[in-house]
Amino acid sequence: MAFTKKAAQVLGVIVNRPFKSSGFAGQSLDTRSFTSLAHGVHVFHCPDEVGIVAKLSDCIASRGGNILGADVFVPENKNVFYSRSEFIFDPIKWPRKQMDEDFLKLSKKFNAMRSVVRVPILDPKYKIAVLASKQDHCLVDLLHGWQDGRLPVEITCVISNHDRGPNTHVIRFLERHGIPYHCLQTIKENKREGEMFELVQNTDFLVLARYMQILSGNFLRSYGKDVINIHHGLLPSFKGGHPSKQAFDAGVKLIGATSHFVTEELDAGPIIEQMVERVSHRDNLHSFVQKSESLEKQCLLKAIKSYCELRVLPYEKNKTVVF
Repeated sequence: MAFTKKAAQVLGVIVNRPFKSSGFAGQSLDTRSFTSLAHGVHVFHCPDEVGIVAKLSDCIASRGGNILGADVFVPENKNVFYSRSEFIFDPIKWPRKQMDEDFLKLSKKFNAMRSVVRVPILDPKYKIAVLASKQDHCLVDLLHGWQDGRLPVEITCVISNHDRGPNTHVIRFLERHGIPYHCLQTIKENKREGEMFELVQNTDFLVLARYMQILSGNFLRSYGKDVINIHHGLLPSFKGGHPSKQAFDAGVKLIGATSHFVTEELDAGPIIEQMVERVSHRDNLHSFVQKSESLEKQCLLKAIKSYCELRVLPYEKNKTVVF
């Protein structure tokens, strides 16, 4: 059956379409309804007790939903419960507003610290701003990932402390897609965080794609939402500047990249994703940097994707659960 582009993009809507030239035995296709199911994701974090999984399953099943997969983590001796469930459902039978109300009841019943549900085809995409400095590799890869549909986000703007010429690849790309570019050149005495805050306050989270400026505690507290950074080193080793040179000078056999949440302490936020590659005595500093940049691009994209898919949950003071 051929669908128009518009129809193919709309899930959760009953499509009634007459067919005059074909039919099924004993049934008229003129009156047949085809229901498209929507996909939902729910994450739950609460004190552990007996019966949580059963109640979560019943909540979904009682509305005609079907669980496709579920992950549960109950750390030893911590009395805390984490879960992530993927399910399909009929939005006609389980309206989006009703879904929120149902999961809210569960949240209250179990005194949940976090209960979040998303239906990607119905809910707005996460709005993000991307901060970058002079190096382009992470920014360019992120933009291409967004263009290819691998990142389910809306990029509201790109902010940089480095001026890029009008004929550069990045500027041409941004202009072609209508994404604003803001150059906020900084000095030690003025990081221009007030102007930056005005540009990002309507976003859902920020991405630092090799932004080589330290965000102040005041900015982080004022923003109040998550900020994801990529560090070109395998944290907690080689913090700060020039981690590739630090690793090269230390003679390591594995180099890596780390994507983490930004906190007031430099390069010390909860880790979301890490990737590594083997190196040897045959590598020089240039090849270290090349391998590191490749890892950074992959690591940052995976961290953003995991975050948008509700795979990342805070765990204890400075850890994460990543389903």
